[in-house]
Amino acid sequence: MGVGERLSGGISRLRDRQRRRSEDRFAERFAAQWSQVRAERRRVVVEPSIEAGPSNVRRADVPWAVDLAAAWSWRFLVIVAAGYAVAWTLARFSVVSLPLAIALLITALAAPLVELGDRVGLNRKLSSAIVVLGGLAIVGLLLTFVGTQVAQGFNDLAKQVVGGLGEIRDWLRDGPLQASDRQINDYTKAAQDLVTSSNEQIVSRLTEVGTTIGHIVAGFFIILFSSFFFLADGDRIWAWVVRLFPRAARLRTDTSGKVAWKSLTQFVRATVLVAFVDAVGIMLVALALKLPLVPAIGVLVFLGSFIPMIGATLSGSVAVLVALVSQGPIVALLMLAGVIVVQQIEAHVLQPFLLGRFVSVHPLGVIVAIACGVLVAGIAGALIAVPLVAALNAVAQHLANYTEVPDPEAGHKVAP
Repeated sequence: MGVGERLSGGISRLRDRQRRRSEDRFAERFAAQWSQVRAERRRVVVEPSIEAGPSNVRRADVPWAVDLAAAWSWRFLVIVAAGYAVAWTLARFSVVSLPLAIALLITALAAPLVELGDRVGLNRKLSSAIVVLGGLAIVGLLLTFVGTQVAQGFNDLAKQVVGGLGEIRDWLRDGPLQASDRQINDYTKAAQDLVTSSNEQIVSRLTEVGTTIGHIVAGFFIILFSSFFFLADGDRIWAWVVRLFPRAARLRTDTSGKVAWKSLTQFVRATVLVAFVDAVGIMLVALALKLPLVPAIGVLVFLGSFIPMIGATLSGSVAVLVALVSQGPIVALLMLAGVIVVQQIEAHVLQPFLLGRFVSVHPLGVIVAIACGVLVAGIAGALIAVPLVAALNAVAQHLANYTEVPDPEAGHKVAP
């Protein structure tokens, strides 16, 4: 065999070995890839995980005073909005809410009489009925007495009215005004026209007057029945109200309500004393001026003085009119001065200091409460403002000093 044949055979064998190695490597790679594909098919699919980390949002860097002011501001706005909603609701249903408030005041005044009946052995419902009907009878007798006094003195007053008008006419003509007869007649005609136009307006509003009378009658019966049930079942009604609160707040609610009720009772007693002083003061002035109908004037002033600030003045104006008719303008001015003096004593001495002492409210707080009540709800607001402020003040002081101590016998917490 020659060299060329051996070389050709070696090259051929080398190529065969390379081809077999290439085929083996391909088979190995194919087998590895196939095994990987089969393994991926058998592998369980795992949900992607979300890793949490620290927040990248920081609180606004504001001064501490600004942050505190903002916290107080939004809370204050929420409280004001809630108070406005409550006031709007009460005003919307004033035909019911106002008589209920008056019934509470009457109950606070008459509660000691019902408790006296309990002590002597009377049934509480019977005692409540006797107190309510007795109070209604007393008020009716007082009003009847006033009407009788006015009716008895009406003829004399009518004659004195004619004479008083004549004196006023002479004073306008001969006094400092030096008015002529024509001017006096013009003034008289203008007054008649004013009265006539006022009557026409009153006639045109008969529907409104009828509605108002209906509300007054409904309010009277609401006051009557509410006063009876408050006196007879007040404890049960209050227990039902307390159960409306969460269990954790019931004890504080109960003690706060009792504190508020005590303050309300003291306020009503102080108001009765103020009304009595007003009536006696104006009656003494009327007696000194020798006016007629003095007892009737005293009764009207006593009943009217339950309206704070203006009640005694409105009822005292009746005394001024009686003085004008019976004794003339000079005595009427003296009577007006007496009414103003008594009213000033009530407004600046009795109301602030007596009520402030009894209900633990500063005199300035009493005056501000009455003014705010008049602005918000007129006479009704003035009637309710002071007892409401007194009750709220008593509750606030009670809760500020409230501490809970365990009661081993009752098994719950009580306020000392």
